Amino acid sequence: MLPDGMWSNGMWSIGELAERAGVTVKTVRFYSDRGLLPEAARSSGGHRRYGPDALDQIRLIRSLRALDLPVPEVGRILDRRDSADGDLEDALGGAIARQLDDLGVQLTALRWREAALQLVHDCPPAERPQRLRLIGAVSVPPSTDALARFWRRWLPVRLPARQVSAILDHAVPQPPPDPTPEQVLAFARLHAFVTADCGGGDHCQPAAHQPDEGYRPSVLYDGLVEAFALAAPDLRAGRPPRAGEALDCFVAAYARACGLRDTPGFRHRLGGQLAADPRIDHYWQLVTDISGPAEPNPGVSHDWLRAALDAELALER
Repeated sequence: MLPDGMWSNGMWSIGELAERAGVTVKTVRFYSDRGLLPEAARSSGGHRRYGPDALDQIRLIRSLRALDLPVPEVGRILDRRDSADGDLEDALGGAIARQLDDLGVQLTALRWREAALQLVHDCPPAERPQRLRLIGAVSVPPSTDALARFWRRWLPVRLPARQVSAILDHAVPQPPPDPTPEQVLAFARLHAFVTADCGGGDHCQPAAHQPDEGYRPSVLYDGLVEAFALAAPDLRAGRPPRAGEALDCFVAAYARACGLRDTPGFRHRLGGQLAADPRIDHYWQLVTDISGPAEPNPGVSHDWLRAALDAELALER
């Protein structure tokens, strides 16, 4: 015996299917028109007819849509299930993972907007126009592209790609997914800093970055990475700058980079050069404000080693 309301040929009309599925005829027609619910046949009058499996299909479609999966994604899942090597679990797992990624981006954007609104709400009225300009220049969720471009301009042009990539990993802070208003302000200020015009010319870069100084940048940066690692325990412990293995490694990096030996005379020249170099202390302070002081960043490490060199040279005077 056929189910109640089913036509003698085992088919349901669009209205009967909609009633049993608990949806509107318009919904069934939409699913059909989008290829999600193939009709089994047409009546002699040209009306759509559906088989019993259409009811399970609609229930599956509604479950997928309840997860806010877009219609094209639902279609891909159904196609994968119906293919010869179809695997609904794999297709569904991939779709859910993509949806979770999208939701993560949306939630991060909402949290940044909330923190930005709180930042503007809590500041004195006279400061609001400036803060609005800062925040308005940053995308939501924020992108680090401008920071990466800044470093590609700042770094020597002859650095190997592997070193550039490693430097960017350490120098470009990742925006926190759940920021405080203070972190939003710090990131906006950092964005403003890296997009400002430094004035042009060689004075925008340290001497070691300029091609006519005879440096081998890749040698310098390999040595600086080692020196920063040696200085890290002292920085974490809050010890004042001092002579030692980290400072020796730091000076040797500059010496090797320009084919010289680490001598007292070289240390004096290096101290003068570093004192005259352009500085981006503001950048590193903002990075600390965003990421926290738990791990010393390259700017903090470099300043500590410079101070250690200055202290050593002062004792010799």
